[in-house]
Amino acid sequence: MELYTPQGTEFTMTKQDLYVSQMKQQLDELNAKLAELELKAKDARHEAQDRYLHEMHKLREQSKLAGDKLEEMRAAAQGSWASMVAEMETLRHAFINSFHYFKSQT
Repeated sequence: MELYTPQGTEFTMTKQDLYVSQMKQQLDELNAKLAELELKAKDARHEAQDRYLHEMHKLREQSKLAGDKLEEMRAAAQGSWASMVAEMETLRHAFINSFHYFKSQT
């Protein structure tokens, strides 16, 4: 993807930029769905609400870890970011799997 800047300098989006952008979009979408689940938790009965809140806390922690890793990748030098991809993918998969499991339990 090539972008045109006002100064006339072309900027080519690197694989790193593209990956970080796509990962941010996925995390944003999951966080929006998480917010919807939080609204459901507020409507649940008291005993179920405690379980919801506990699970939501765990999901928020996973989201934060993934977001922190994404920021680390964004700031990484071109040569070192590739080694972070596997760790980011592991965090993303864990977050998505936990989210889907929690959603299936509601």
